[in-house]
Amino acid sequence: MNTTKLILTLFTVTFSSMLANTVYAAEDLTKTCQGKNYQSSVVPEKMTVQEKKLRFRCLVQPAVIAVFLELTNQYNSISDAVKQDRESANIKRLKKKYKATTNNDLLKAMKPHPKSIALAQAAMESAWGTSRFFVQANNIFGVWSFNKNEPRIAAGEKRGEKTIWVKKYSSVKDAINDYYLVLARGRAFGEFRNLKIKSSDPYKLVEKLDSYSERGAEYGKELASMIRYNKFYKVD
Repeated sequence: MNTTKLILTLFTVTFSSMLANTVYAAEDLTKTCQGKNYQSSVVPEKMTVQEKKLRFRCLVQPAVIAVFLELTNQYNSISDAVKQDRESANIKRLKKKYKATTNNDLLKAMKPHPKSIALAQAAMESAWGTSRFFVQANNIFGVWSFNKNEPRIAAGEKRGEKTIWVKKYSSVKDAINDYYLVLARGRAFGEFRNLKIKSSDPYKLVEKLDSYSERGAEYGKELASMIRYNKFYKVD
């Protein structure tokens, strides 16, 4: 079995169980969040820890689930095309988008990583949806901006004489889509992509995200603890 076929087999085996968990988690949260009317731009005063976490889940978890399913469907479509050895214009376009030179690299980039990791990073980077970046810019992952022509806000700190900017998104879902893209093609996350095509174990994968934060290896340990303590793994 060649590498590409092995990748497709590994993903197919686990996808049905992941989908079942996703549907259950989405339905359960919908009932809990009914009537809450949370907004990303409004942080209620004097929230308890439980209320803060509920607000975060209501605002972020449905969008994470939606993005994951969309990316999974796209991945399956391209996987079928690769399996049948069809080099379409769409594949060429996606290789450019994901900065991939081979079909294997494209599949590694396009396979979405577990939702539990996205939730843990979102919670950590946004202080459970209360950070200024999230409130003012829907930027839940602290993604920087290097393009003066795109919507963005100043981070309020500098590196030397340079202002740090973070992206401003039109919605939480847009922020999540961009976050997945950052991890899918960033040079610093090559080891992460190599592992996620073979494993969906969030605890192993977060060990490869040391480059996401200046905290290095400690960042992965903190993410693992957050996934475990908050039971984000139940969404996978």
